[in-house]
Amino acid sequence: MRPRPFAAAILLLVLVATASTIDAAQWAWLGVRIRDLTEEEMNEVSSRHGLREGFGVFIVDVMEGTPAQTAGLKSGDLVVAFEERPVTETRMLQRLIAASSPGTAVRLTVLRAEGRRRLDVRLAAMPRSAVGERIGAEFGFLVRDPEPGTSTPLTVSVVVPKSPADRSGLEAGDVILQVNDLAVVTRDALREALADAGLEAPLRLTVRRAGNRLALVLKAPGV
Repeated sequence: MRPRPFAAAILLLVLVATASTIDAAQWAWLGVRIRDLTEEEMNEVSSRHGLREGFGVFIVDVMEGTPAQTAGLKSGDLVVAFEERPVTETRMLQRLIAASSPGTAVRLTVLRAEGRRRLDVRLAAMPRSAVGERIGAEFGFLVRDPEPGTSTPLTVSVVVPKSPADRSGLEAGDVILQVNDLAVVTRDALREALADAGLEAPLRLTVRRAGNRLALVLKAPGV
């Protein structure tokens, strides 16, 4: 079976849902990359663990030095509950973390090959680099990770359907040149520019597409 479109396209950082301020100290952070389950995986979970209906959020990667790593989360874990509340998809887990504050201790229930485990996690404040990535995701786009040791252009890898990025005309394959009139060349520069931009105002992007230079305006999320 094919993954759901959003899950197939994006590996999300579990950070927060839309926030009213860009102060990273106010944003809770877990520190993993996640995706939704495919229908085939749902059926496999149901068969293996005896659940009436397979659900959960798949941990693709656990970042070093994060609350997730400290708590013992592992790549391949399936998060099925947050404080005893069932977790069925990535956006739900994001919202639950968004409702928490940095420093909050929460309990996650995960499924592994050897069975069910409960892990206590103390959420941290989101680092600024993660803030920038999260803002890009809220506007509805992700930029391709560069190849190690190369200076790969800042190429858009994913545009979420019906997102501000999609409605503005941004396309996968576009190369980002400027954010709000600030030239960006490196991934770090892009993150800094997005973190400065925030979520309350439209985001202006200058991109290169097929040799042409285009100016796009992305409406603020939720507008």
